[in-house]
Amino acid sequence: MTILEAIKSRHSVRSYTSKKISEDIKQQLQAEIEHCNKESGLHIQLVTDETKAFNGFLAHYGKFNNVQNYIALIGKKSTDLDEKIGYYGERIALFSQTLGLNTCWVAMTFRKGITKEKCRIEHGEKLVCVLSLGYGTTQGIPHKSKELHQICQEEKEMPEWYQKGLESALLAPTAMNQQKFSFLRNDTLVSVRSTGGFYSKVDLGIVKYHFEIGAGRNHFTWE
Repeated sequence: MTILEAIKSRHSVRSYTSKKISEDIKQQLQAEIEHCNKESGLHIQLVTDETKAFNGFLAHYGKFNNVQNYIALIGKKSTDLDEKIGYYGERIALFSQTLGLNTCWVAMTFRKGITKEKCRIEHGEKLVCVLSLGYGTTQGIPHKSKELHQICQEEKEMPEWYQKGLESALLAPTAMNQQKFSFLRNDTLVSVRSTGGFYSKVDLGIVKYHFEIGAGRNHFTWE
């Protein structure tokens, strides 16, 4: 499965089976996490066989069931931390999908105190959110998406790469499925901005990664 195929097949999953993640899969996932950390300066960490973070009222309220593994999204406090977490967190989520795993972005409905105990958080670092991880009882369901004209300035004709990038961006998971972002293109220069909402900066990073995969990084430059 390619990353583009993963974008099309991945949906948020909150209920998991008890199937263990094999050592081989863990090693591949850990290698990708380390690569992302090296590239970004983040401190993302894999936590496996840990049930307490999702064993409480918040997880029940969020309709999470049998979460035994998760990816803690951690980094140094900075103005661009949330966007970097979104970008690299989604990269890891989609890589996980290619390995046959399911994920869900989780910002509030888990026990942060437990997660902080299980991770190594250095001075000046912040736990932003987590990705639940495992083998889903289902593959999830597609979310309702906006139309292309609702997320970009109307163009009579647009390059194929731009349209594919926008279509990929519309498949990005966003907080409460709000899809509050807007694209603008000037030839091969592309910009995207948030139009507000909860966790909007994290969403922006997720959307940027999706756009890059759909459009192809060789076709444009971020403005």
